[in-house]
Amino acid sequence: MDILNALVAFLNFVFVPGLSYGSQLALGALGLTLVFGILRFSNFAHGDTMAFGTMWVILITWWLQSMGISAGPLPTALLALPFGIAITAAFVLATDRAVYKFYRKKKAAPIILVIVSTGVMFIMNGLTRIIIGPEEQNFADGARFVMGAQEFKTLTGLSEGLAIKTTTAVTVITAAVCVALVFWFLQKTRTGKSMRAFSDNEDLALLSGINPERVVMVTWIIASALAVIAGTLYGLDKSFRPFIYFQLLLPIAAAAVVGGLGNPLGAIAGGFIIAFSEVFVTYAWKKVVGYLVSADMAPEGLLQLLSTDYKFAVSFAILIIVLLFMPTGIFKGK
Repeated sequence: MDILNALVAFLNFVFVPGLSYGSQLALGALGLTLVFGILRFSNFAHGDTMAFGTMWVILITWWLQSMGISAGPLPTALLALPFGIAITAAFVLATDRAVYKFYRKKKAAPIILVIVSTGVMFIMNGLTRIIIGPEEQNFADGARFVMGAQEFKTLTGLSEGLAIKTTTAVTVITAAVCVALVFWFLQKTRTGKSMRAFSDNEDLALLSGINPERVVMVTWIIASALAVIAGTLYGLDKSFRPFIYFQLLLPIAAAAVVGGLGNPLGAIAGGFIIAFSEVFVTYAWKKVVGYLVSADMAPEGLLQLLSTDYKFAVSFAILIIVLLFMPTGIFKGK
């Protein structure tokens, strides 16, 4: 029974949070890697695109709630999500027209576009803080749990409970659907095949009659949608603060590089590798080990390798190791 309790504690505090966090990082990294693969620069504004889109989802959620509209047991934010995506995609397309297009025509070096995206990042962050404020916002509603810890204990007779939050279930299911749709789009549709061709060989794609502006537009729309969905899921699962998303860009970028920058499959794998690594290293294993050893051997300390304050250090330790020994990432990116 103690082995079962240890397994439940592991699922509750390590596996389920890692799966949820990994889903959020995977969606964020997928959007980042699409921009890199097709537009050929690392978009430093991606984290603040997540914040900007999530802000609009929150504002529309509050408006829907004031009108008495809800999604029942599910978060109302899911109803606001399409509006947030539309507003963010429109803003990003306008930014591309006003800023990035000029540098594309000049065939500027990728580092120039990286610097430009940093400027866009500060503008988006400033707009977000002006509109919604820098304070923490909690906007999750609906049922809190799919299964509560006490309900699980009653059902199984175990002393350790397993709690699955509604936001966790929504995150994992939504991420799976989004990833499946993106891969279907890239593999099966004409536009998706054009994007892949453009990514593989821009000159050959142009000679084949592919419209580069259309490819760029669709890329920004998909990347914006993935950013808003990832940002909203993260905000529902934890909370929303504009600066959090700037920090979240760090593990997302690490996930994209670890998986293979420019490789969509690598972005998904990298997201889960980074998420589970962070959770494994920063979790205090005392409870799990306590179930597996006798009472006189139970650990006195927390058995925590690093404090949660250092979780971003885990991302970058992995990033440095991958860059040293496998620079193109696990899935041979660019």
